[in-house]
Amino acid sequence: MSPYSARFSVAPMMDWTDRRCRAFHRLLTRRARLYTEMVTADAVVFGPRERLIGFDEAEHPVALQLGGSEPRRLAEAAAIGAGFGYDEINLNCGCPSDRVQSGRFGACLMREPALVGECVAAMAAAVHLPVTVKCRIGVDEQEPAEALFALAAAVKAAGAAALVVHARKALLEGLSPKDNRTVPPLDYPLVYALKAFHGDWPMVLNGGVADLTEARAHLAHVDGVMLGRAAYQNPELLLGVDPAIFGEAAPFRDPFDALEAFMPAIARGLERGERLHDYARHLIGLFAGRPGARTYRRVLASEGVRAGAGLGVLLSAIGHVARSLEPAATAAE
Repeated sequence: MSPYSARFSVAPMMDWTDRRCRAFHRLLTRRARLYTEMVTADAVVFGPRERLIGFDEAEHPVALQLGGSEPRRLAEAAAIGAGFGYDEINLNCGCPSDRVQSGRFGACLMREPALVGECVAAMAAAVHLPVTVKCRIGVDEQEPAEALFALAAAVKAAGAAALVVHARKALLEGLSPKDNRTVPPLDYPLVYALKAFHGDWPMVLNGGVADLTEARAHLAHVDGVMLGRAAYQNPELLLGVDPAIFGEAAPFRDPFDALEAFMPAIARGLERGERLHDYARHLIGLFAGRPGARTYRRVLASEGVRAGAGLGVLLSAIGHVARSLEPAATAAE
């Protein structure tokens, strides 16, 4: 197995990081590691696999995130994911939703480090690629230092290639999943301390990282940084990843060029009967902060959802931003 490395990654996000989203994000950065939405092990084993976990070769490096708590079933799902060609299998021990808790997986597994270790050991034995864990620093009444260090010790001993830590507790009683992403306070120093204790074990920090300047600051203490909402809601940020984090040229000079490169994929999707909105919803935040961005969003939100909407709607929306740049360009000349 090759050494695990994920200096920068885009977090797995339910209803957001589907294969269309990942295809666009890959155009913005060649080097970031991308993650699927969480898929339950049962769904992978018994469901429509191609629809659930199929991906394009251009997405590499890409990781499959699984949800579950039954070691044998997780091992079976991991083996299926490896057969699909994923670069990593990640076990979700951080999602706080009620639906996930009722299935005995996600953040509630912070209370069962021994079981998580069994799951990791079974998955690692089933595949020849990195098995990792994404967790919180604790849940509810747990003391974070105790809970996080206990889980880390269990999964490291079981063969986990790395640990991704969302540096917040999950409050399963009384907070919605949305509030659990913002309300519990962040504790970055605790994650730094865990990394210092496990100096030879890759550690990735997640939670509340707003931009690449913050990401680079965290990299002085941990091996990798994972961005979630900031990367999704302002995807133009990803154009800076390769230069700022990896010292390499960006794939495109600006988001307009990236969108142009994405157009053929959208056109193919429309030919297959997919909707423009299936793609456009991942592009809503692309021009955040630019003149014309509000009109761009309004066009996509109002016209992009209509039956039969085509590339013309997207081109019209982009035009509102492009035209706003023309006076500045003329003045500069």
